[in-house]
Amino acid sequence: MRNQLSISVTALAVLALAACGTESGAGSGDRGDGGGTVQPDVPVTGVHWSVDSVTVDGRRTEAPADAHVEITDKGRAQGNYGCNRFGADVKVEGDTITVGPGEMTEMACEEKIQGFEDTLRAAFSGKLKAKLDDGRLTLTTEKGDSIALTSEPSSPLVGTKWSVNSLVSGQTAASLPAGTENKAHLTFAKDGSVSGALGCNRFTSTAKISGDSITFGRLASTRKLCEGPVMDVERQLVKILDGTVKYELRHRALTLTAPDGEGLAAVASDTSREK
Repeated sequence: MRNQLSISVTALAVLALAACGTESGAGSGDRGDGGGTVQPDVPVTGVHWSVDSVTVDGRRTEAPADAHVEITDKGRAQGNYGCNRFGADVKVEGDTITVGPGEMTEMACEEKIQGFEDTLRAAFSGKLKAKLDDGRLTLTTEKGDSIALTSEPSSPLVGTKWSVNSLVSGQTAASLPAGTENKAHLTFAKDGSVSGALGCNRFTSTAKISGDSITFGRLASTRKLCEGPVMDVERQLVKILDGTVKYELRHRALTLTAPDGEGLAAVASDTSREK
């Protein structure tokens, strides 16, 4: 997915620049070719584009929940492939986007996500055609492969239901074990409390937010007994939600990291996609 996002994102950045350039003229600012050109009245830059899927050789693959692209007004695309973050420059000519070489982090990722990154890197490079339609962006290669993206608003830390989708250890992120997905979540309230589910048991606690840190109070939970990986995940979450952790909020993605490097990654549940 590495190059894919660099491509899509980059492409997006360029699109925005092209759109802005035509906006100063008289009339609607349309290019007039009617061939899927990004219209100047549709915002592309400054928008969080969530990657929905990628289609290669007719096979559609859902993107990881964290995959997204954001485009600046300076010709830069940046985002997350689902595990690794990336950045790239792009060149736009009409509705054609040429993606240049980019850079990305090198975190160890789950095999499935790694495979998605590799597929995107191979499929999305060179010239891409872009089309915007009602908040949805499609980037298509000369071979007919494509990437589908949707614009999404950001989510605040407080008041959002954050669904845990992976556990982090140092520079390694691992998806939750099979059968434990969509079970753990947490919500921070305005009164300084936090509540949710650990996978098996529900919990409540206090959460003091200061700067880029959150200090959790003593956690209280129900005492149900569950078997298998659900309890393993729950034990790890209990350790993370204890004391002070660092948090990073990126649009609709939240990461909590304890002093020992252990942590969790979560996404806003109203836009979480089952992969």
